[in-house]
Amino acid sequence: MFESQLPTPRRGFLGRVAATAAAFGLGQLVPTSLAGQDYSTPASGNGPPQDPALTAWLGKIKGQYRQVYDAPEPNGGFAFAWSRVFYITNAETGAKDSDTTVVIVLRHAAIPFAMVDDAWAKYKFGEMFNINDPGTGAPSVRNYLYKAPPDKLPIPGMGIDQLLAAGVLMGVCNMAIKFYSGQAAPKMNMTAEQVQQDWRAAVIPTIQLVPSGVWAVNRAQKAGCSYCFAG
Repeated sequence: MFESQLPTPRRGFLGRVAATAAAFGLGQLVPTSLAGQDYSTPASGNGPPQDPALTAWLGKIKGQYRQVYDAPEPNGGFAFAWSRVFYITNAETGAKDSDTTVVIVLRHAAIPFAMVDDAWAKYKFGEMFNINDPGTGAPSVRNYLYKAPPDKLPIPGMGIDQLLAAGVLMGVCNMAIKFYSGQAAPKMNMTAEQVQQDWRAAVIPTIQLVPSGVWAVNRAQKAGCSYCFAG
C-alpha cells in the first residue's frame, strides 16, 4: 500500500478556499441541490438533519460498536484496511456484525476513492492527487480498491465494494468536490460546474454525498461513533 500526500500544503489549500469564499461568497461553494437544505436544524430535538437521503444514511448507524474513520488523505487506503480490521477483531471478541457500524468519511484529497475507474482515467486522479497504483508504481488511472481481485488486497474483505456490501457507510465530501473540480476544469477545457456534475455522477453507488467531510464526521460522532483519524 502506498502513502500519498498532495503537493499543495494543507495551509495553502485552506488559503485558497478562503480566497474562493471571499471572491464568490461561501454559498457558491455549495451546489444548488444542497444549498436549499437546512443542515443545522434537526428534524426534532437532537435528531438527524432535515434531508431525506442524509437522514436515511445517518439512520443506518446502529449497534453497540460504532466507529467513524476520518480520511482527509488517501494514505494508501488505510481507512478501508482499518475498517475491515474493526469488523474482524470485533468478531474475534464476540461481537456480531449486526451490532457493529463503521463509517468512512472521504474528504479533502481522499475523494477519488469514492469514484469509479472512468473518472480516474479521464481526470488523471493519480497525478492530480499523487496516488500511485500498487501494481505499477505509476500514478493510478483506476480506483485500485474498488472491485479489486481478492489476491491484490493486503487484507481480505477490505475492498470498497466488499465493505459497502458488508454494511460499511461511506460519505464523500461535496465541498472538496466543489473545490478540486475548479482546479481540474481549466486542464480539461471544461467549466467547474461541468466537472462537478461529472464527478458527482461518478460516485460509487451507495456512497453518500455529504455537505462536507467535517460535517459528516461531526454527525457520525453525534450518532455515537468513536473517532479515528485515518490519515
